[in-house]
Amino acid sequence: MSETHERLTETREFGRTRMHITRVGLGTWAIGGGAWAYAWGPQDDSQSAEAIHRAAQRGINWIDTAPVYGTGHSENVVGNAVARLETRPHVFTKVSLIWDQGRRVRSSLKAESVRSEVAASRERLKVDKIDLCQIHWPEPEKEIEEGWRALADLKDAGEIAHIGVSNFSVAQMERLARIEPVETLQPPFSLIRPEVSKEILPYAQEHHIGVIAYSPMYSGLLSGTMTPERIRAMPGDDWRKRDPEFQEPRLSRNLALSEVLREIGKGHGASPGEVAIAWTLHHPAVTAAIVGGRSAHQVDGFVGAARLRLTQDDIQRIQSFQSEQPPLTA
Repeated sequence: MSETHERLTETREFGRTRMHITRVGLGTWAIGGGAWAYAWGPQDDSQSAEAIHRAAQRGINWIDTAPVYGTGHSENVVGNAVARLETRPHVFTKVSLIWDQGRRVRSSLKAESVRSEVAASRERLKVDKIDLCQIHWPEPEKEIEEGWRALADLKDAGEIAHIGVSNFSVAQMERLARIEPVETLQPPFSLIRPEVSKEILPYAQEHHIGVIAYSPMYSGLLSGTMTPERIRAMPGDDWRKRDPEFQEPRLSRNLALSEVLREIGKGHGASPGEVAIAWTLHHPAVTAAIVGGRSAHQVDGFVGAARLRLTQDDIQRIQSFQSEQPPLTA
């Protein structure tokens, strides 16, 4: 059996949920398509379905999505693709970001809004029960308790199996824990955004909260395939064109980091992106990483990260590069 067809078999216990998930999962932000506030440009739905099916073929047993990705489109694509699979993966989704007829996005954690979102997600995903539903952002912050109570009630009613949060601070998670234990956390975590390792990840580990880190390659920036020319050629509605990390002076530093990852990867037969993902998985609090894939080829390009074990020399080499970088002036 060739490397491109080997299946993942290793799983980790996902916090207190009792689920066991593979060390990488498929992220579906980009497959929501274009023409909304945080789009990645146009996307071919048939390629998206192929990515989902390839992830299942490779043994990936969970998918992360959200209603707002393409304002409902990503969930529809996921629901249709998963319905054709013989073995259904776990499907995780979110609440808190809603939109109007003009696809203008706003935040709400009012109980009525949460119930409406969950009902719509169940319909789009074609499921009676959502495996994991997460509060996408703690906004409006004054409503996080109301939204959490609504999710807890839906869990009790059997519409959701497990509940978690995304982008929450320790203080915000502690507020929710007084109502219902936080089962899972989805934070941004990468070599470009390592901040959660200081306080948030240790808190999650101490309280047995399962962690699925998102953007481990920082939305493709550390994939080894990003160039200034590619960024300039991105569609006008690709949100990354507005991100400071994709612009100078940060871009050159980030691409230099990608080259360090490439050199490390050569010793493991791995791509720079797989090294970047493996770096996030090296943290003991991280259960698994969410990795976006817009095609079967992209899935094949990252799945090896689940098996990659970086050495202490690899970690030290990355740390040395980062410590040698001068402060940015802009």
